[in-house]
Amino acid sequence: MQIFALAQAAGTTRPTFWRIGLVGEVLFYFLAAVAVFIFLFGVYNRFSRYTDGTEDWFERLDDLPGRITHAAKVVISNEKQFNRDLYGGLMHSFILWGFLTLLIGTTILAIDMDGYRKFTHYVLGNEESFFVGNFYLAYSLVMDAMGLLFVVGVGMAIYRRYWVRNERLWGKHTGREDDLFIWTLFLLGVGGYITEGFRILGTSATRDVSFETVSFVGWFVKLVLESVGVTPAMATAWYPVTWWSHALIALVFVAAIPYAKPFHMLSSFANVVTHDEKAGKRLPGVPSDASPDEIGASSIDDFSWRQLLDQDACTKCGRCSSVCPANASGRPLDPRDVILDLKQYRENLDAGVTDEKPIIADGGASVIDSETMESCMACMACMDACPVDIEHLTSFTDMNRRLTESGQMDVNVQDAMMNVFQNGNAFGDPERRRPEWTEELDFEIPDARDEDVEFLWYVGDYPSYDERNRRVARSLATILHETGVSYGILYEEERNDGNDVRRVGEEGLYEMLVEDNVAAFEKCDFDKIVCTDPHSYNTFKNEYPEMAEEFDAPVYHYTQVVEELFQSDRMGLSGNELDYTVTYHDPCHLGRYNDEYEAPREIVTGTGCTLDEMPRNRANSFCCGGGGGGLWMDFEEDSKPSEERIREALEDTDAKSGVEKFVVACPMCMTMYEDGRKTGGYEDDIEIVDVAELVVEALGAEAKIKVSN
Repeated sequence: MQIFALAQAAGTTRPTFWRIGLVGEVLFYFLAAVAVFIFLFGVYNRFSRYTDGTEDWFERLDDLPGRITHAAKVVISNEKQFNRDLYGGLMHSFILWGFLTLLIGTTILAIDMDGYRKFTHYVLGNEESFFVGNFYLAYSLVMDAMGLLFVVGVGMAIYRRYWVRNERLWGKHTGREDDLFIWTLFLLGVGGYITEGFRILGTSATRDVSFETVSFVGWFVKLVLESVGVTPAMATAWYPVTWWSHALIALVFVAAIPYAKPFHMLSSFANVVTHDEKAGKRLPGVPSDASPDEIGASSIDDFSWRQLLDQDACTKCGRCSSVCPANASGRPLDPRDVILDLKQYRENLDAGVTDEKPIIADGGASVIDSETMESCMACMACMDACPVDIEHLTSFTDMNRRLTESGQMDVNVQDAMMNVFQNGNAFGDPERRRPEWTEELDFEIPDARDEDVEFLWYVGDYPSYDERNRRVARSLATILHETGVSYGILYEEERNDGNDVRRVGEEGLYEMLVEDNVAAFEKCDFDKIVCTDPHSYNTFKNEYPEMAEEFDAPVYHYTQVVEELFQSDRMGLSGNELDYTVTYHDPCHLGRYNDEYEAPREIVTGTGCTLDEMPRNRANSFCCGGGGGGLWMDFEEDSKPSEERIREALEDTDAKSGVEKFVVACPMCMTMYEDGRKTGGYEDDIEIVDVAELVVEALGAEAKIKVSN
């Protein structure tokens, strides 16, 4: 601490343009001005390009100060970088914190040199500097420490990219730009210390530099130079070369930011600021006056300005690719490539090096092939994993809408959509058959059209028509009946909820379903809506209110209602009725979409079952493959997501005696996993059950359900 005590009196500082001279100083400022101009011009061009995109359906700039504050917290804390990747989080934190510190330090130096000194010289007539004494020593210590952190972070990035060769960092769009970016950062970090070491060694010939030990990295470089025979005179001669090398690399980097990968430092922050918290959960609508040719993305400028920003915000980190179940199962979808293919096409089109072509088509020359978008399961794993809040699903839906409007939808999906249009359900069965599942019960289910109820129960297509899921509906009905809940159903007036109809691109049909269901709801007197299917729960909760202002009832998934029955002791269970070892699969639309993870788990453990988690659980859950129309399509896959998930339950959980039951809380998951159990050869190894079926077994109420196999 003695160095700090004596520093002010000693006038401790460093020469800023040592050995550069007046001509060199003028040249530097000229080049700096050119670099800043190129930077600002590039940033203006980038952001002005977004105005060519369409208006965004969502409010993106409300409470702008709050948005900026939140984005600053997210970016500076690197909280999303740490998600599922401690190494990557630390690496990026070191780089970001070090870079920001060096930027702030350079700004402080500029304020002193070009502001404070000039002001005191020309206005006060006595030039002064605050870049001396204790301030200088503290500045040097912080800059050296954070600069070292920066170099360590860049070194970690180089190690992961080139030594470990982390698979997700390499892809279709990996190229020289990525190499140049990481090595430029390395040269900036290391070059600064080399320049500092030459300066300390060179100035040691004419003054006492012992105070420079506070710049511990620069001092270490100085000692290394001395150990290899570099004298103060040699350091003095070589210093201008190292200084100019470092300065030119820095200025070129600044000028290049808007034109290459470094632009993500700006676009990513803008992306987080303008993020919609409900993105994916709700999708943008279509203008009422839009013609068929105007629905969906047929040209690059049919995307909204926010979707264009998404493309520029992508850093090629591959987190979305690594969690995408379609990509993992061998389907032709890589979320990162879709976003970057669109970006590359836009840039090539703007540069005049490519001709305009369809954004998406079934075969032929298009930017994105139809099979790529059809592969998407709408599970939102890509969006959850993205550290810069890219909203993949909104862009994907716009492309699916174009396929629909141009008559290029998958044949199986077309059949399902026709069934929904004609009969109100994806099975194509008559409306009168919707309530047939109730006939197997020994009690009557109330008709919500005829009596006032607390809960209007929206049963859904699969629990109404699919025999396996009818057993789930009967189980839930038994729970509600046994616990005295006031509830009722719509019987034959219920229609498909439209969640997956919308996600395959059939916006017109979705709007029709909203009108039909809302009209049916208005005939009933109820307080709340409860859904069997998380897909219904999502669209009623997040999308219907956007389409129908009169739709304002609270919406619940059935597990939330049943959990409340547990908490209020209306179940009458002791908590040790069952002794199975089970695992639970988080449905995408209940978990990732709507952050409900605990209610199903509380119910499962409340029956006495031992819950053994799979490695991928909660927000990291692996989709069953049924969402986004996947339930209606046939794919050539390396392995079905449902088979992969069951294998994970059997082999990767910690249960010593083995998992006996695979528990779900979604009719689509039930269908996909029953199929995967058969095709994967797991029929004798594990049983697929719904949460409601576990509860009914714990209640001992199976007698009220005449199970049809």
